[in-house]
Amino acid sequence: MKLNHLTKEEESVILNKNTESPFTGQYDNFFNEGEYVCKQCETPLYISKNKFDAGCGWPSFDQEIKGKVKRIPDKDFHRTEIICSTCGAHLGHVFLGEGFTKTNTRHCVNSISLKFVPIS
Repeated sequence: MKLNHLTKEEESVILNKNTESPFTGQYDNFFNEGEYVCKQCETPLYISKNKFDAGCGWPSFDQEIKGKVKRIPDKDFHRTEIICSTCGAHLGHVFLGEGFTKTNTRHCVNSISLKFVPIS
């Protein structure tokens, strides 16, 4: 598996599981058609039709590409962390039962963990 070179800021989030500041990421208020892939390994994770505006300051998706995002207990044991199932990159957290969409699921993802690939 080929892994992309990460900047120090990307490493802080993707490898060290930190969080970018809300409302600062390039994909927070971004709704172009395409696919979001892992910044570290380029595995497809989300498609644009599943992105929605939750008003939380981070990109929100109500569904991942099947089998591409893994859920694990967060170190605080109160939240559920989401990681790339291919390389283990930290993406953010998943929240259930908030009622934003029909799936009742919100993947709260750090923009810095993603790369957008437009539909060609």
